[in-house]
Amino acid sequence: MKRVGILGGTFDPPHLGHLLIAEEVRIELNLQEIWFIPTYTPPHKSESETSAEHRMKMLQIAISSNKYFKINAIEIERLGKSYTYDTITYLKQEYEDIDFYFIIGADMVEYLPNWHRINELIQMIQFVGVKRSGYKLETEYPIIQVDIPMLDISSSMLRKRLRNKQSVKYIVPDEVNRYIREKRLYED
Repeated sequence: MKRVGILGGTFDPPHLGHLLIAEEVRIELNLQEIWFIPTYTPPHKSESETSAEHRMKMLQIAISSNKYFKINAIEIERLGKSYTYDTITYLKQEYEDIDFYFIIGADMVEYLPNWHRINELIQMIQFVGVKRSGYKLETEYPIIQVDIPMLDISSSMLRKRLRNKQSVKYIVPDEVNRYIREKRLYED
């Protein structure tokens, strides 16, 4: 069976923390690929600040140098709010020869009891939890914990810096930074 990690999120914008998490989990768990699944509208957040088109393009740019990284646009194509349960149900039907590992930060590990159909979901997929500043990796649900170097980066922090015309160099890939500037994203 092929082993594939899934990293979901708004990726608004994608940053080095996303890439580091994906690569560290890929190596630690010996995964053949990591699929980035950008959401159209996450169920636990309001709508993204940036269009799905721009977020997909930034993500394509961000992962282009890693042959193990792919994008799956299932949630963008679905439109509206996406629940992990629906996405995993679809993926398991479409790709019966793949074992999926769903990568989440410690903030989402703490939130697992509130996930839509979590008790069914944990029977369908292996969750992988990674540390995040200010959160603990403690849950009653079965997760694999992967230690990663701590980078205290969030997309919301990046959006704030960009709105305030502060540098994001060394926080997002240079080509993503260039795209943000060219398209004038995150400006008031």
